[in-house]
Amino acid sequence: MPVIKLNTVINAPAIVVFNLSRSIDLHKISTAHTNEEAVAGKTSGLIAMGESVTWRARHFGLNQLLTSKITAFEEPYYFTDEMVSGAFKRFKHDHIFKEDNGTTTMTDVFDYTTPLGLLGSLADVLFLKKYMGGLLVERNRVVKQYAEDVSLYKQVLK
Repeated sequence: MPVIKLNTVINAPAIVVFNLSRSIDLHKISTAHTNEEAVAGKTSGLIAMGESVTWRARHFGLNQLLTSKITAFEEPYYFTDEMVSGAFKRFKHDHIFKEDNGTTTMTDVFDYTTPLGLLGSLADVLFLKKYMGGLLVERNRVVKQYAEDVSLYKQVLK
């Protein structure tokens, strides 16, 4: 079971980073290269406790659907989304926010299991963990960019 853990330091209050991190609209921006689209459940705005979203995207040349649900939520400290259905056997993504003097450390803990037993484990080692880490790094880059620029932040969180 691979775990990807990232820390991103952002010069913005935790509430700003928290809200951008749960923005369906900003997620679409950060995954534009995979043509990710919210097609069911919460399809725009801020996702909250108990809500789910189904994403359609193209990864590895294949169109895929993935549904995740918010299973834990305490504003502005953390939220968790977990896969309900999709290509993984399971995943749990914890988003943790800690503010210190107007600067927020955003921590992602993405814990997942691939299907297909040994073949899935081999895919993790060869390319999947790196690929998933890259998606998270790009998402965090976009969250940081929007959080640190009030004009961008206001465009997403109207």
